[in-house]
Amino acid sequence: MLAIFENPRLRGGIHAEEHKAETSDQPIALNLPLPNKLYIPVQQHVGKPAEPVVKVGDKVLKGQLLAYSQGTISAPIHAPSSGTVIDVMECPAPHPSALPIRTIIIETDGLDQWRSTIIPDDPFALNAEEICLRVGAAGVVGMGGAVFPSAVKLNLGRTNKIHTLVINAGECEPYLTCDDLLMQERATHIVSGIRLMLRGMHAPKAMVGIEDNKPQAFQSMQDACRDFPEIEVKQVPTRYPMGWDRQMLRYLTGWEIPADGRATDIGVVIHNVATAYAVYRAVCLGQPLISRVVTIAGGAVAKPQNVEVLIGTMLSEVLTFCEVDKTKIARLIMGGPMMGDALPLTDVPVVKACSGILALSAADIEEPEVQPCIRCSSCITACPVGLLPLEMASRIRVNKLDEAVQLGLKDCINCGSCSYVCPSNIPLVHYFKYASGELFKRQQMEHKSEQTKRLINDRNDRMERIRLENEAEARRVMEARAERARKDAEQIAQGVQP
Repeated sequence: MLAIFENPRLRGGIHAEEHKAETSDQPIALNLPLPNKLYIPVQQHVGKPAEPVVKVGDKVLKGQLLAYSQGTISAPIHAPSSGTVIDVMECPAPHPSALPIRTIIIETDGLDQWRSTIIPDDPFALNAEEICLRVGAAGVVGMGGAVFPSAVKLNLGRTNKIHTLVINAGECEPYLTCDDLLMQERATHIVSGIRLMLRGMHAPKAMVGIEDNKPQAFQSMQDACRDFPEIEVKQVPTRYPMGWDRQMLRYLTGWEIPADGRATDIGVVIHNVATAYAVYRAVCLGQPLISRVVTIAGGAVAKPQNVEVLIGTMLSEVLTFCEVDKTKIARLIMGGPMMGDALPLTDVPVVKACSGILALSAADIEEPEVQPCIRCSSCITACPVGLLPLEMASRIRVNKLDEAVQLGLKDCINCGSCSYVCPSNIPLVHYFKYASGELFKRQQMEHKSEQTKRLINDRNDRMERIRLENEAEARRVMEARAERARKDAEQIAQGVQP
């Protein structure tokens, strides 16, 4: 179904088949067996990878630091359970490429024993700097998929004089209900996290946006915020991609983020609702980010549900817990079906960015035959960014990437709305992802070329400097010899033996 512009604050979007009922009416499962081994990648966030501080043979406790953050844009990694470090090696990453990534492997001891920690008597009495330090030390990152270090955003919020904190609880991706269940069951803790975020940024108010297909979550959050007038909970239309931060901000406030700008430019910071819960655990309980709620669903899943999963647990173990028939898996996706990553194997770990594991059957992903474009403009209507998808795709097909960029390729968020509504089944978003990859390669090549030119120029400058120094030294030697010869000649003329 195509989007209808009944609200000027809502641009484009689609009404995708939700597939949420299978997992939204049952509690979060807390009884996933403790894995024998945990595989914890040191890169689970935007920025530089964390640097391990443990070595093979070290005994670790649950919550203990495994790898420290490198620089401002980075995040530390902690032990999800107690045990022994048995290796630090390259393992397949939870990514479509499955390329190796540095991973710390822990053999669990079955005790699940926490490290000792100091819990503040009154977390809301902590100053803003202390809150940000605790959030950063706990390795909290954006749980909606961006995985940007949360402490950095809190600090930026304070320095940029933020007036509004937006909590994105849209969860517009089909199948996913992890945020929905989190709000239903842990709303009080989420609100505590929001209050701590406000204090950490010196911001006066917060707005929580929840899609109107989550009535129980909306009611739970309203009840939890009843005594806190600075937090406003609002319903937003159920329409993909309402979870896109700019779409959510535009609908809640009517404000637009400037082109090539950030939300902080207009006095706003946006965080995911699960991030607020992680902030609560970090500050109030002293617990780092070592687990998260994950939606397991799809046609190959016998028991679809939301599960609390330790970071580092293999996807294969979570799928076994939910009684997935691996012979029926036609596509395995980490995240949602629209913007998630299709994985080539199940032996990769759950990471901080993993909101869902979808084991889709052949019936779930039936792909009709691609037909010629009928020029219906459905893709234009559905685009939440206001782009011209077909025009961009036609440029990309003939390798005119620069023209596609001029039409707005870099503004595309790869939400897939255009592909979803296309009656000709043209995989438009595939073109955009391909083009973005090619542009990235081009930038890398240009950067490499510039680096090579710089190195060549540096070498030429160095060789020229050496040549000039050698010539100057040669002149000095020749002048010294000439001066010595002149003095010898004067002494001979005066009858003095030189």
